[in-house]
Amino acid sequence: MFFLQTQLSFLQQLDQWDKWLFIQVNNHQSNPFFDSIMPFLRTPYYWAPLYLFLLVFFTVNFKGRGWWWVVLFICTVSLTDIVSSKVFKEAFERLRPCQDPDFFENVRLLVSRCSGGFSFTSSHAANHFGMATFFFLTTKSNFKGWGWIAFLWAAVISYSQVYVGVHYPFDVLGGAIIGIVFGLFMGMFFNKRFGFANFGK
Repeated sequence: MFFLQTQLSFLQQLDQWDKWLFIQVNNHQSNPFFDSIMPFLRTPYYWAPLYLFLLVFFTVNFKGRGWWWVVLFICTVSLTDIVSSKVFKEAFERLRPCQDPDFFENVRLLVSRCSGGFSFTSSHAANHFGMATFFFLTTKSNFKGWGWIAFLWAAVISYSQVYVGVHYPFDVLGGAIIGIVFGLFMGMFFNKRFGFANFGK
């Protein structure tokens, strides 16, 4: 009984920290510039040109291996999305901050509606950190240090989820961990099975 009470107390403390962090980002870091760009950063539609560029770039420059890169890149996103949405969200059933009747008054909602479904984990974070990890692992020999930009991109999109009021910080952290795990697995598989030759060779 004591152990159970200790566990519950710890989870409650984590929840309080999470909500405190949410308020710091969603309320105290607010400014007109972020208010204008953050809703757009989290919208997949606006990133479609980037995804199309990656498809064309890798298939043109790496031929057959490039097509396998595209296939495994898509598989990475599919796996992270399924695990985040169908496993974690349905298991934890955590309400989003913008849907929680006991917390909603603390939320600055910067999108037209509060996203449906549950909150933990963030599928945006899982998908984008999965893509970033896969991209970094499979291109690090070609792009040198530039692959780290993918992680910055994923972090900004994940941050925007908290900023606009649809996720807690720990939702984003959990999603990022899922993405990194699957990105590592798929990236190592690609490198072992296919891999890219350096541009200079």
